[in-house]
Amino acid sequence: MPRKFDARTERFGHLYEDFEIGDIYIHWPGKTITEAENNHFCLMTMASSPLHVDSNFAKTEMPEGKNLVVGTYIYALLTGMSVADISGAAIASLEVRNLKHLQPFYPGDTLYGETTILSKRISQSKPDRGLVTVSTAGFNQNKTLVCTFERTFLVPIRGSN
Repeated sequence: MPRKFDARTERFGHLYEDFEIGDIYIHWPGKTITEAENNHFCLMTMASSPLHVDSNFAKTEMPEGKNLVVGTYIYALLTGMSVADISGAAIASLEVRNLKHLQPFYPGDTLYGETTILSKRISQSKPDRGLVTVSTAGFNQNKTLVCTFERTFLVPIRGSN
């Protein structure tokens, strides 16, 4: 039976042996994204589409009349939310795949995340380390699924250091 972990009581990543396939980590706290944060992220990453930074464009051209939060910020926040619970002890991040933005996310919305352990195996080239693959899901304040992705990272095996 899958176990659930709460970020308020379980903190800063885990070693290989701590992960069980099917476990679900609920990340806490959530993050309300402001228009200023979205604009700063867009400017820092040169993602300056009017969909994200031009409020007049949004008022006149977007169906909801407001800018969208840029998807790379949503992905970055969900990854960051998961670090303390999942990959804080990781040696390296190896792969991200199947990144999907499923619903629009707007400034003023709050992002929540949870991560499920999909698989794990001992590294073939470095047997003192293990590879863990997870699926992370992001939800807005209404529990609407807005983003999903999978990632694989490398963690130490207990007692290997």
